[in-house]
Amino acid sequence: MFDTRTLEEFSLVIDPEVKPDNQLIIYNDDVNTFDFVIDSLIKVCKHERIQAEQCTHIIHYKGRCSVKDGDFKKLRPMCDALQDRGLSAVIE
Repeated sequence: MFDTRTLEEFSLVIDPEVKPDNQLIIYNDDVNTFDFVIDSLIKVCKHERIQAEQCTHIIHYKGRCSVKDGDFKKLRPMCDALQDRGLSAVIE
């Protein structure tokens, strides 16, 4: 049987002045150990241990992981600190 109810239409208006949050991305490398990446995420990004472990596994198996999102001004110091530790980090 077919459902005879009608679908309601709606429109989505996006304010061009409101930008989506930036993401702090870490890419996989062949240099840093799991423990070092986990410790870096805990110290720099204030992750809980389980969150840092999960992100580290995603980085390893998927090649990259968004470890934090937010305002660029908030993410920039974290990105710099991760890069200073030798991690491949960028803000997208």
